[in-house]
Amino acid sequence: MPGPRVVIIGAGVVGAALVDELTLRGWDDVTILEQGELPAPGGSTSHAPGLVFQASASKTMTELARYTVEKLCSLEVDGQPCFLQVGGLEVATTPERVAELHRRAGWLSAWGVESQLLDAAETAAKYPLLDPAVVLGGLFTPTDGIAKAVRAVDAQTRRAAERGATVLDRHEVLDITVVDGAVIGVVTDHGDFPADVVVCCAGIWGPVIAAKVGMTLPLTPLGHQLAWTSAVPALAGRDREAVLPILRHQDQDLYYRERFDALGVGYYGHRPMPIRAQDIARTNECAGMPSVMEFTEEDFEQAWAQTQVLLPSTRDAKVEEGINGLFSFTTDNMPLIGQSPQVSGFWVAEAVWVTHSAGVGRAVAELLVDGHCSSFDLHECDVNRFEAHQLSPDYVLTRDCQNFVEVYDILHPLEPAESLRPLRTSPFHHRQQELGAVFLEASGWERPQWYEANAGLVEGRDIATPDGWAAQHWSPIVAAEAQVTREAVALYDMTALKRIEVTGRHAAAYLNSLVTGNVDTSVGSVTYCLLLDVDGGIRSDVTVARLAADRFQVGANGNLDLDWFTRHLPEAGTVQVRDATPGTCCIGLWGPRARDVIAPLTGTDFSHEALKYFRSTPAFIGTVPVTAMRLSYVGELGWELYTSADQGERLWDLIWEAGQQHGVIAAGRGAFSSLRLEKGYRSFGADMTFEHEPYQAGLGFAVKLDKGDFIGREALLARRDASTSVLTCLTLPEPGSLVMGKEPVYAGDACVGYVTSAGYGYTIGTGIAYAWLPSALSTAGTHVQIGYFDQRIDAVVTAEPLFDPGMTRLRS
Repeated sequence: MPGPRVVIIGAGVVGAALVDELTLRGWDDVTILEQGELPAPGGSTSHAPGLVFQASASKTMTELARYTVEKLCSLEVDGQPCFLQVGGLEVATTPERVAELHRRAGWLSAWGVESQLLDAAETAAKYPLLDPAVVLGGLFTPTDGIAKAVRAVDAQTRRAAERGATVLDRHEVLDITVVDGAVIGVVTDHGDFPADVVVCCAGIWGPVIAAKVGMTLPLTPLGHQLAWTSAVPALAGRDREAVLPILRHQDQDLYYRERFDALGVGYYGHRPMPIRAQDIARTNECAGMPSVMEFTEEDFEQAWAQTQVLLPSTRDAKVEEGINGLFSFTTDNMPLIGQSPQVSGFWVAEAVWVTHSAGVGRAVAELLVDGHCSSFDLHECDVNRFEAHQLSPDYVLTRDCQNFVEVYDILHPLEPAESLRPLRTSPFHHRQQELGAVFLEASGWERPQWYEANAGLVEGRDIATPDGWAAQHWSPIVAAEAQVTREAVALYDMTALKRIEVTGRHAAAYLNSLVTGNVDTSVGSVTYCLLLDVDGGIRSDVTVARLAADRFQVGANGNLDLDWFTRHLPEAGTVQVRDATPGTCCIGLWGPRARDVIAPLTGTDFSHEALKYFRSTPAFIGTVPVTAMRLSYVGELGWELYTSADQGERLWDLIWEAGQQHGVIAAGRGAFSSLRLEKGYRSFGADMTFEHEPYQAGLGFAVKLDKGDFIGREALLARRDASTSVLTCLTLPEPGSLVMGKEPVYAGDACVGYVTSAGYGYTIGTGIAYAWLPSALSTAGTHVQIGYFDQRIDAVVTAEPLFDPGMTRLRS
């Protein structure tokens, strides 16, 4: 299979992995261009210390790292290995870090990587240079180790060349030629290279290359300190490069690796040192590596002092050399992978560290060759995931620098950003502030988690109090708001959810080609359905409302959905797609008294007979024109009420005033999340992702196979009976038990799955967790355990939904 003409820009460890993976799949018209001299061309790969720790809160990142480990272990150059599998040891010197290591061990178990939690004595025995009086415990991962990045570049580019690839160093890319919105070639200082596909693997220079096709990459190169000691007495006589595990001392932002009788010391505790990609020296303009800045000794003083505390034998050594080496950081700490939204054929694989390099090479090769990635779920890595404001230079620089500062911090899942807030506010924001809203952030939106004005509702209620970790960014008010929603009525700000308008005379046919449900129905219909990829995996779940014969509103999950819709527009221009979110807003009015609140405000009939479940209608609420959709993510009677942003505050005020006699409250996201778990409603990105198909996720009802063809239909038919795992509802019988998500699930001593969404059901009085489990363990009544820090919490498989299984409240 010769494949198209491919040009890869950048032959660091990512570009080398990609050219190897493409040629492995039979593509032989592949050229890789590098401005420096191979195999150490002068980018981040050339100075990277090579430490590979696989633990991550992201399943995808751990899987990318695991593949990288496996592949590099299989490579060698002239008999020399590309990976030194010495293991990885993370140490704790505070009780908080001990707890964090238990959480990290849970991630490793959940994602299928072996690890061992160690007490203080075992930790010191594993790494004899440690002061046993300082450490409290450790986490050891046997398959971690040191990637020999330059050697890996050499091994992979050699293999690719043997399969027919062209490997060219000392070729500087000057431009990328684009005609009619598609790449046709790459211009270098040594001539032009025709191309059907161009992949930017330029690392810290990525923003410069991407800018040549008008693409903004939210990436910042930041200097990171790495020093090498003189000989350490405790390592004297070592004839192997590394024997001891790689070591992380995250309480002091430090890591370590051996180099024979010396130690490499990496440090993240210094001030951020950003540099614009455009300001990095060109390869031919500097004597050394362009990616290396001058070592600033004053920034390293604290690192060396803490090193001598942790590793007493270094007191008889000194810092012999050091660098401030450039690495790429992004606004959410995830890679940038995918095709440009404007230029067909221009792809990026950026902000990828050595740890994940081979995995990303494989992922991008699958995207190019197969049209989808079958080995990894890439929704967190897709370069098109960002909102417009998240591409602004100020946002990128500020958040990237903050991520550098927090790289080893213990971060709560709900940890809000501290800088650049507020960025986006709904029209209800001032009213929410008046009610004492406690805001977290969602895609830049200020979104209430709960309202201090509801503190008085807590009194007299039986509310389970979570432990210290789960109690962060929580209040008993959350429980009260959930209960009042079921008892009376509540307002929810739903503005942060993405709204996409689809118009045109062929809009219905276009949407039907993309979604699993049939949306070519009567005006006023609302359809819950899925977007599938070509392999039958779930790309998103959406609601599609037909507002007119040629106009639809899609309730989506984020910018990836907008990108997907845009990429599949018909060339004839008969369909238009636009993001309607910024100019609109939405209130969710839900609860058994919702109809009592809204009826006096409108002349439109909101009775069950006139406006049934999953129907919509235009209406006036007082003077405010709205689109009312009878939907409910919380499982109660009510409507989503949409209007233009200029009318939003008026809409809030009208409903708020009318609702006073019915006990209306404003409720936050905390209550919303609890109520949706009680109803078993799925959340894309947590409960199901690209790797899952609808039937195993409990969403087969949203697939209408008899409606005609749609993307992913044939692949879904082929895989629907092959799934061996099922998204399963668990309840936690121990009173007050609660988990947070991403924990391992055990049957006996074996890890058999992992938790997706979790929380407490405040109106049913039990902890709830959804988990992917083997089909054999998904029968109601099956007992399992969830690993939560250092605990094993009993859980039982329970039939869903847990609340109102007859759907009587929704349809009242």
